[in-house]
Amino acid sequence: MQGFSTGGEYGNAMTFIAEYAPDRRRGFLSSLLEVGTFSGYLLGAGVSTVIGAVLGDQQMLSWGWRLPFFLALPLGLIGVYLRSRLADTPAYLELEKQSEERESQNKVSGQFRDIFRLWPNMLACIGLVLAWNVTNYMLTAYMPSYFPTMAKLQGSGGVSDLTSQLLQIIVMAVCWIVIPIIGRLSDRFGRKIIVRLGSLALIVLSIPSLLLIRADSVAAILAGLLIMGLSLICFSATMPSTLPSLFPTVVRAGALSIAFNISVSLFGGTTSTVMTALVGTTGNLMWPAYYLIAAGIIGIVSIHRVPESNGKALWGSTPAAGSPAEARDMVREADRVQVAR
Repeated sequence: MQGFSTGGEYGNAMTFIAEYAPDRRRGFLSSLLEVGTFSGYLLGAGVSTVIGAVLGDQQMLSWGWRLPFFLALPLGLIGVYLRSRLADTPAYLELEKQSEERESQNKVSGQFRDIFRLWPNMLACIGLVLAWNVTNYMLTAYMPSYFPTMAKLQGSGGVSDLTSQLLQIIVMAVCWIVIPIIGRLSDRFGRKIIVRLGSLALIVLSIPSLLLIRADSVAAILAGLLIMGLSLICFSATMPSTLPSLFPTVVRAGALSIAFNISVSLFGGTTSTVMTALVGTTGNLMWPAYYLIAAGIIGIVSIHRVPESNGKALWGSTPAAGSPAEARDMVREADRVQVAR
């Protein structure tokens, strides 16, 4: 139920922020969505670590596991309150003005057809979300269980559960700090170059990072996890501004949510299960690296098919300026283009 709830909202959240953001600051402002995500990761990991350390394994398994859920309840209530106060985005309101209510109702039945007519964009979205979320789930969901498996199979290496949790918190804190910086850089240099760098990092650095994680040194393990984390945030910082640009306003939220959740359900969310099965069946501890390399290849192929969206209006929306100065710059640019034509 939690996964269904989160999956249903995330596509809308990307759409909401992207449609409100000025064109020239969309990368930075949309990256704050992932700052929120990593804030949740940090809070969740921190609360679980503290409660586990205070209660011990027996009490944690008996009743302590319920405490984080009770602590999260107020956040859900805050979310409901905020959600009820949000207005529709300017892009949607503009679209609504252009269509009569009756026409809009008639279009609803055909929106699914319109979405799947954009199948090349859907495939590109699924591929990018695959690269992003396979890396995400590998780092946040599978790596904690990888350490005991590694110690068992190779007879050395690995760290305690507490040390593993602390290392995860450090890596997520570093990612939390760096994400908005990369988001701002994407506004300056473009989204595609950063996504390509993240994909290449998965292809080239996954084996070295996993070899570091398999070492006996805590410092080496931290370095390996950081490499994986920094590869991840090349996607985390850019996808919330890149993916909404693939679809027009009239179907953006629906198309993005469908493609996003298909990819997460089939590939991202199954990462831990697939890795556990492959490593357990073959005894080969390098499977996570191979899986990440495959995700990187899919990511670099997918981003090649995506037009650069940096500084451009979203499909079906008018240019959006964030300040009078930006508005003047956009007018000058439009005049320059008109003269050139």
